[in-house]
Amino acid sequence: MSDADLKRFFLEQVRLFESFSADRVDEIVAASRLETYEGNEAIIETGDEGRFLGVVVSGVAEISLTDNTGTRSVIGQLGEGDVFGVLSLMTGERIAADVIAGSRCFVLMIPREIFHTQILTNPKAVAYLSRLLTERTRAMSQDAGKLQRRALANADDPYALSLATDTPGKVVVLNVGISQIHFGIYDTRDLGSDIHGVIDNVDDRIAKISVSVGPHTRTLERPAFPLADLFLVMQETTRLFGDAFALHLQDVTAVGHRVVHGGSKFASSVVITPAVIADIEALSVFAPLHNPVNVDGIRVAMQQLPGVAHVAVFDTAFHQTLPPYAYLYGLPYYLYKQDGIRRYGFHGTSHRYVSLKAAEVLKRPLGELEIVSCHLGIGASVCAIDHGRSVDTTMGMTPTDGLIMPSRSGSIDPAVMIHLLQHHGMSPDQLSNLINTESGMKGISGISSDIAEIEAAAAEGHHRALLAHKAFCYQVRKNIGAYVAAMGGIDVLTFTGDIGETSATVRSLACQGLGYMGIKLDEEKNRNLGTLGACKVISTDDSPVTVLVIANDDERLVAWETLRAIERNELIVAMKQDQADAPIPVEISAHHVHLAQADVEKLFGPGHQLTPEHELSQPGQFACAEKVHLVGPKGRIANVRVLGPTRKETQVEIAMTEQFKLGVQPPIRQSGDLANTPGLTLEGPYGSTTIERGVICAQRHIHMSPEDALRFRVRDNYVVRVRVEGERELIFGDVVVRVNPAFRLAMHIDTDEGNAANIRTGMRGYIEEIQSRY
Repeated sequence: MSDADLKRFFLEQVRLFESFSADRVDEIVAASRLETYEGNEAIIETGDEGRFLGVVVSGVAEISLTDNTGTRSVIGQLGEGDVFGVLSLMTGERIAADVIAGSRCFVLMIPREIFHTQILTNPKAVAYLSRLLTERTRAMSQDAGKLQRRALANADDPYALSLATDTPGKVVVLNVGISQIHFGIYDTRDLGSDIHGVIDNVDDRIAKISVSVGPHTRTLERPAFPLADLFLVMQETTRLFGDAFALHLQDVTAVGHRVVHGGSKFASSVVITPAVIADIEALSVFAPLHNPVNVDGIRVAMQQLPGVAHVAVFDTAFHQTLPPYAYLYGLPYYLYKQDGIRRYGFHGTSHRYVSLKAAEVLKRPLGELEIVSCHLGIGASVCAIDHGRSVDTTMGMTPTDGLIMPSRSGSIDPAVMIHLLQHHGMSPDQLSNLINTESGMKGISGISSDIAEIEAAAAEGHHRALLAHKAFCYQVRKNIGAYVAAMGGIDVLTFTGDIGETSATVRSLACQGLGYMGIKLDEEKNRNLGTLGACKVISTDDSPVTVLVIANDDERLVAWETLRAIERNELIVAMKQDQADAPIPVEISAHHVHLAQADVEKLFGPGHQLTPEHELSQPGQFACAEKVHLVGPKGRIANVRVLGPTRKETQVEIAMTEQFKLGVQPPIRQSGDLANTPGLTLEGPYGSTTIERGVICAQRHIHMSPEDALRFRVRDNYVVRVRVEGERELIFGDVVVRVNPAFRLAMHIDTDEGNAANIRTGMRGYIEEIQSRY
């Protein structure tokens, strides 16, 4: 089929393009490719990533599902002019159904970037796709959970952890520190040619450099050099492996910069602008040894590579979901409000990656897992990840807090510092050096901060080495148990970092005594881990909790975050261009109850049906005449409104003030996500019922239809930051997007947040940033 025939076909027979000009169709066809599929050949399969919009040019195809027995059922037919792949492109989920050629088919595959830039900018095309998406979503909605699990199980890379992109090029990663500079170079097409480098500047006369490609390492020494020459040195050292591995600046498409402290300002990685640099500099008060040199590295790189995107990847960003009761110190509140003194947490990129990798290994959605992640290396921290969100972590305002580490003290009575100031005459600089470089296992053992050397000495009976090792392992085990308690359960325990990956003894001692929590280590697997690679399971086959060792590669994780941040930025820029004046109505959600029919009858009598009193903003939902009393361990709340219709399981949504009244501590969750949540008693006019689980504090969320999602360039389960207009402008982060054909556009926050910020129903919000795609 000629290009002229294709253009005529699209203009005359494809409804999606009926409002497009001939020139625009020419552009789309030229940027796409025509594929041929024979009868019974799969065009797209369950678990694939949505990279293309398909248009059937000739022939027929079937949309089908395959159950666990291998039985295939057809749920839709595609003929000439029909399109497919919209659901995955717009929800961000993996392909949830197969598209199989019924006869010989010609299909035009329109790349994802063309879909976003050429099709989603046409309002009539958006309206058509929205109707189509609504129809197909409804057709598949009954088994949505099963479909998602099946897609995850069949996907090679369900959480897009690969660095592969449609655009060839190199991603350069810089981690500029005081005494060392780590760098990585990643080819987005040749995924096996990663380059890792370390430049040691401890000696102010000589720079010691090592560069690795796979198992091969080259080293050299050269005179110390100014930071301005960094890229010249990188080019020089990468040439040690031959010109094929040498860094050529014209090949670089993005640069990622590790930045230690993002404070409360940054909840995700961001494309760097002058304003971002100014914010990083202002946050140097929290990381005076790190942020200034991070900025120096950013400035040098932007001078060398002014034409590519530069991204700041913050150690603290993942932990911005910590609730206030987890991040506040027991200090006067004004020190937090005025000076930002609070727990921030670090190793965020590592903990986020580990959680996604664990979900991938288990082939389960991240949003249903409770994970304790142990990053044990030069710095060490433990993180509680509740259904994809960091809810607590051991590091604090700085990376010195928390666990005893190789050379850092970890948590310490603040009065000890006062004592050292008053009675030992130590200066602030001396104290900083003491707790950061002379403490931890190094300080206790008096030998080294290297875990291998400490374990070797311990094996020979060295008392202080034994003590240092035991203290470290004890603190890891203690915090694992604390975080299991904080989340009310655990599905996965992970180890990463230099110590977490290499010390079988540390892993073993950290897990001992935790069998009653379902953590059962297979000691043989643990001892004989072998070459780690990406991920290894070291729990017993019958362990309720999966224990994993996951390889950590800090620079690669920064590269991954860099690519994700650029994608998010492109989406938000496109959205703002098209939707500059598109507000989202804000609604305050008061406490309420959703009841299962069985509980309706226990509370209001056999056969009772809920009585609609008035409709709610979301279609099909209504406030009922019925009210119930909530009874918790501490107290009760009377006359709480029931909302209809009935649900599969009873759910109670309350705010923080009501949690205190009742004496319960529910997690922040999406509606319907009830695993490991507390229960309580409900009282009605006929009787009472006690639920074992179901009490949540609802996560901030935006309801929107598929058409809204198309307009705003977001997908289901995206997490965004929203600016709310009012007496003073406020930014709300950690707002999850929920997309459903039945939803009407609205942002919901609870009464506590509304009262604290003086926000009322009817105010307007605007999406400012996409924090996360998953």
